[in-house]
Amino acid sequence: MENMKVLVLDDEAGIREEIDEFLSSRNLEIQHAASPSEAFRVLSSTRVDIAILDIRLPGMSGLEVLRRVKRQYPDTEVIMMSGHGDMDSVIDALRSGAIDYFKKPFRLSDMLVAIENTAKFISVHRLLQTDNLNQVLPGAFSADGSSALFAISPAMKHVIAQMHQVARASDTTVLITSESGTGKELIAKGIHHLSDRNKGPFHAVNCSSVPEELFESEFFGYKKGAFTGAFADKPGWFEAANGGVLFLDEIGDLKPTLQSKLLRVLDERRVTRLGTTHSRPVNVRLIAATNQDIEKLQAEGRFRSDLYHRLNAFVIHVPTLRERREAIPVLAAHFLKYYAEKLGRKIAKIDKEVLDMLHQYDFPGNVRELRHMIERAVIICNCSHLHAGHFEHLKMKISKAAACENQSQSTSNTLGEIEKETILNALKQAGHNKSQAARLLNISRQALDRRMAKFGIGPVGL
Repeated sequence: MENMKVLVLDDEAGIREEIDEFLSSRNLEIQHAASPSEAFRVLSSTRVDIAILDIRLPGMSGLEVLRRVKRQYPDTEVIMMSGHGDMDSVIDALRSGAIDYFKKPFRLSDMLVAIENTAKFISVHRLLQTDNLNQVLPGAFSADGSSALFAISPAMKHVIAQMHQVARASDTTVLITSESGTGKELIAKGIHHLSDRNKGPFHAVNCSSVPEELFESEFFGYKKGAFTGAFADKPGWFEAANGGVLFLDEIGDLKPTLQSKLLRVLDERRVTRLGTTHSRPVNVRLIAATNQDIEKLQAEGRFRSDLYHRLNAFVIHVPTLRERREAIPVLAAHFLKYYAEKLGRKIAKIDKEVLDMLHQYDFPGNVRELRHMIERAVIICNCSHLHAGHFEHLKMKISKAAACENQSQSTSNTLGEIEKETILNALKQAGHNKSQAARLLNISRQALDRRMAKFGIGPVGL
């Protein structure tokens, strides 16, 4: 929120002074106005990021001020203050362009939340007006240009910094870990792009889709006549990536019997095609990725420890989308721009209500799920903006998640009630002697004390 300029328009001097005292210590520049005419003098002479307006003002209603502000100073975002019983006016204000509101009498913390949310919206809006959308790496790395890397959150800035670091070590093996849908292949392509191997090929393989019987022929290649159907010499994936990067996605799905063969190539940097005895040198950087816990697989004997240590020379963990929610509006806008252009639709923006819904959702499918949501919304949209009606499936998911959470809370409360009743019955049977009650419950006296304190059961017995 640093350097944000806030204008407070209210005819009550006490409210203006209270807001000024509260906000002045939070890196905000505060301007005051007691009347609409005074407010417009301020707006005409200085840039105002956020205007806080009372709905009831002398000389001109707050709604009229709002409409004039949005007409003359469209880059100024407006937060409305409303008294009790003014909800109809609040609805009109939101329809007229207000970004948020809070009720009078208000808590200063409620006002601060509204300002912070608006400041984030302004930052994202300004970001979207730049040519490169804060894209940290030049170019888009997905095959169709629909995806790009954005360093909006501190976690992603750390990932980008790691990519730059490891790109300089062009032979070092990299292991990328994260949930599905976070963009692990995009990270791998970014490392390739930043390295001195970027003139060489980038070859991606999904290990989970490789049948065991085809592993050697696909990875190492084969000679004509090596087996039935081998009608010509064919290079394997290591040779296809020679001079560049071989990206092995879902490396955790590779069967243990195949892991040793992969390890041998990594150690020797040579491959032997099926049907020959002659080995060929390969100059390949290996980048692997997984959505599984490799250390757990190793402990279970499902992943070779020597291969694991060979792969994890440099590990990059990509944060999930729910861990970097501040990136959601930027990513959503990027996907909107891409699919609107691809499908020939003139869709200019995403409504704030939709952005709020997206922010609430946990995105188990991560960035990939967000991308498909926006694609679907663009397909069904027949107007100039994406609104909540284009995201009915998202509403259902949020409602279902809320219901599950309530059910879980209800179950938790029920279990707590059962535990409390059990303790009370034990105390009653023990004549309110806590030591004896603890023995009946088969727990220690200290554990009983903790549970009694948890459930607010007063001290009884000795």
